[in-house]
Amino acid sequence: MKCLLLSVCLALHALASTEADITTQAFSKEVGRVLSPEQPYDFHRRLAEDRVHVTRRAPDAKPSADEMTLPDQGWKLVWNSNGGIVIKNAVLDFQDYLKTSMGVLVDVEGRDSLQGWQDLTRCIVVGTREQLPGCGKALKGPKDYQLIATPERVTVCGYDERGAMFGLYNIEARMNLREAPFLPSNLDTVRRSLYDTRMVQSWMGWMDFPDALLSRMAHDGFDAIFASTMANPNGDRITAETSTDFYARILLRIRHQNPARMRDLINRAAKYGIKVYTPIIYQYMGTPESEEGLRKLVRDIVREFPDIQGYVLLTEGFWYKKWGGGHGASAEYMKDWAQNWSRAVAIVAEECHRVNPAIEILPWEYNIDFRPQNVDMKRYFIQQLPEGTIPLLTWENGKSFEIDGFSGHLRDYAISQIGPAEVTQAQIKEARQRGMKVYTNGDTFVCGAQLQTVPYHPFPYQWYGRYQAMESYGVNGTMESWTTGYS
Repeated sequence: MKCLLLSVCLALHALASTEADITTQAFSKEVGRVLSPEQPYDFHRRLAEDRVHVTRRAPDAKPSADEMTLPDQGWKLVWNSNGGIVIKNAVLDFQDYLKTSMGVLVDVEGRDSLQGWQDLTRCIVVGTREQLPGCGKALKGPKDYQLIATPERVTVCGYDERGAMFGLYNIEARMNLREAPFLPSNLDTVRRSLYDTRMVQSWMGWMDFPDALLSRMAHDGFDAIFASTMANPNGDRITAETSTDFYARILLRIRHQNPARMRDLINRAAKYGIKVYTPIIYQYMGTPESEEGLRKLVRDIVREFPDIQGYVLLTEGFWYKKWGGGHGASAEYMKDWAQNWSRAVAIVAEECHRVNPAIEILPWEYNIDFRPQNVDMKRYFIQQLPEGTIPLLTWENGKSFEIDGFSGHLRDYAISQIGPAEVTQAQIKEARQRGMKVYTNGDTFVCGAQLQTVPYHPFPYQWYGRYQAMESYGVNGTMESWTTGYS
């Protein structure tokens, strides 16, 4: 891709030497000459079927004086064969990367122990801090890793198996940028994960997560998926089929979830260190019978899927009595709604944490009026949430702005404003005062709409600005796309 972009730039530079101004037509013609035309769904097919790794080595690349080179053959890829599926899959992926992308052949050597790893030569050693005694002392949490390179050995030490995996992916990225199997000969770096979770949906379709797509997600740094909107993971459809409320009528039209398909997805995602989050769909009525129904639903789901990482309790599917955002409703009505909805959140948390305290409960009150003047009510929702839950906040919706003398606020997702919205700022502050983590739906790589037919419009600096803003507010986790999904 780097060579391809360079070719386009050089071609346009040559064109510019003969024309003072490059017209849109001239630009399109030159791009069409250099880039092959795509047929409908070509990109869809590539994501689903093509190999992640392609040839990337530049034949004329030469190492600098301060770089080491992996030889074309003769080295080994050493790991602890008692490790889990994540590190095993990552090691095999890296072996394939070296062969396919760099033309480097390495043998994989599994050992019962990596004791004495410091004495190994002509190898890439991969393991966790427990497997590599003396290494990784600066690592602090999940997904962290340390990379050490010398002319005779490359060491990849992860805080955990996912850390080791992301360490290998980082080496791949370094070599891709260098277009050769070169690394700094004095490389010794520690990288820490900015987020506990980076979650996306599938752009390809409802519950459509082929292995090639999962692998690409992991290579791009995503470690979680949301699967899938508006359906309970165990296929339960009580709310959709018995409620006459407005949103239940929408749920009735959502396709049925197949629990076997969910189980298959969880198992396949685990190979890539990808956690699975799902919704819980339920209309809570505030009665003893409704509470017992919710408890039974949660118990059934957790029993069938103990390895689901967390549950997103979005008001579009998990609501109290009457669905709606409360626009125009009295403060008394909204406070009552918030209290009862939060009670339903607490019921889910109680049942989940009784089985596994590590299960994440992510209440998301998206539909509640997010205009700037509703700061107090949005803060009130955070005040009502039970301990041990993690609010999932909508990042930019409602953000006020002034453009060319006109004032307004964002009515829905948009990348035109970096964010966060005024209501989101207030919610983050309230959550911090309560000692709560904060996740956000940030939509960091889409143009703001949520339909798969929307063209891809790159706004890299605007996205980067949003990442910087989320970091400055200490966001702990992200859902980085809604229904547009990863693409």
